[in-house]
Amino acid sequence: MYPGALAKQFPDKPAYIMAQSGQVVTYRELDERSNQCAQLLRARGLKPGDHIAIFMENHPRFLEICWAAQRSGLYYTAISSRLTAPEVEYIVGDCDAKVLFTSRAKGDVIAELKDKLPEVIARFALDGDTVGCESYEDATAAQSTDPVPDETEGSDMLYSSGTTGRPKGVKLPLTGEPAGTPPTIVGLISAIYGATADTVYLTPAPLYHAAPLRFTMSYQRLGATCIIMESFDAVESLRMIERHRVTQSQWVPTMFVRMLKLPEADRLKHDVTSLEIAIHAAAPCPIPVKEQMIAWWGPVLQEYYAGTEGNGFCAINSEQWLEHRGSVGKPLVGKLHILDDGGTELPVGEAGNIYFESAAVFEYHKDQEKTQKSRTQQGWSTLGDIGYLDEDGFLYLTDRKANMIISGGVNIYPQEAENILITHPKVVDAAVFGVPNEDFGEEVKAVVQPVDMANAGPELERELIDFCQASLSKIKCPRSVDFEAELPRHPTGKLYKRLLKDRYWGNRESRIA
Repeated sequence: MYPGALAKQFPDKPAYIMAQSGQVVTYRELDERSNQCAQLLRARGLKPGDHIAIFMENHPRFLEICWAAQRSGLYYTAISSRLTAPEVEYIVGDCDAKVLFTSRAKGDVIAELKDKLPEVIARFALDGDTVGCESYEDATAAQSTDPVPDETEGSDMLYSSGTTGRPKGVKLPLTGEPAGTPPTIVGLISAIYGATADTVYLTPAPLYHAAPLRFTMSYQRLGATCIIMESFDAVESLRMIERHRVTQSQWVPTMFVRMLKLPEADRLKHDVTSLEIAIHAAAPCPIPVKEQMIAWWGPVLQEYYAGTEGNGFCAINSEQWLEHRGSVGKPLVGKLHILDDGGTELPVGEAGNIYFESAAVFEYHKDQEKTQKSRTQQGWSTLGDIGYLDEDGFLYLTDRKANMIISGGVNIYPQEAENILITHPKVVDAAVFGVPNEDFGEEVKAVVQPVDMANAGPELERELIDFCQASLSKIKCPRSVDFEAELPRHPTGKLYKRLLKDRYWGNRESRIA
């Protein structure tokens, strides 16, 4: 279950196809190229347990670098290609990377780091001259295509999105097992989704994020063919499903919203009947959005709730969801506990902090305090989300605890208002959060990305507030609405609310007005 074995079984089968360029990389090519990269890393002195960093777009050679580290016992940290030089500098330094891989497309950012990153012993760039970097192509071409003699399983060490503060690396212990030993996720996608070597898997999201990277590499362990989009586009996604007869795929709710808001002619002209499984996660999906997707694609939607930490896994299929609308499923890995802030278990239907009881082991790299705060005395761990269980044991997410608004002593979870606003026909995206209020501490504010900025103004503001109040109590709805041409949303679907909130809170150290 890794490129070495698959190259023998399926040498000429596409391991992946780049959607835009059409470039095909076979399993033989993936095996040979990842071996050359692994040999390069050994030649530069890296041994099992060492770290590398990857800072590039969805590049045709991204995965061979990941596989090189995975099969040679290294940690690899994939960094968002949207980050600035100071942000990249922080992550590369924090993860203790000895080697940095990048591309010419990120040359401007890398140039700013020319005289920084003292612990990095080598920098390699794809696609031509990049300031301060060696040629990746030349360096790997000089290496053997044979595997390194001490192959063992490595691991990713990915960083949180930083939506509520500085990102932290999620570090899982290395197992020391032989290369090809499958991780838990491979068993999950086989058992839950029926993934096999015959699967054609579409991933429209950035590979530097946990779910796209881990799922893509897991499908490859099974010998499937992956279709990798260089960047998400609603129409192009539908075209890829039709062109490659995609059978399985993974999305985030904002992608569903974009596809549903396409003109009907664009939305319905592509044949998507080959889809057997459409997985989605990463953010709560508004009930009306999911209802429309099931009506369009059929009961192929499969939702899960999990985190980079790997401490638990909940799942729900379309049939179950239609009976438990809004749920993210029942636990398949780990046992769920809903606790209040004092650690007391809460009854069915009452929202509290979500904890998993499982054997998973993880830490937040160089942050012992955060690691400890994520656990109870019993060893149960949390991702920082709020939710509740119904009588059948299905989990419902309310919001992230960090997003909670406290107005006049009342706890308000803004996800409810966001889920309403996003369904308005004149809205593309919405963010709801608390802003200062002298009397109540905080009040509810919405920032909306309209379909047409020409509509932005007092009339649409009043329309959206009324629309929200028609479904929710007044206290949960925005008292005011501002408009932006585009919200700072991560390509994985997570919203950088911190960037919006800071505009309203200024330099206040406290969120209490």
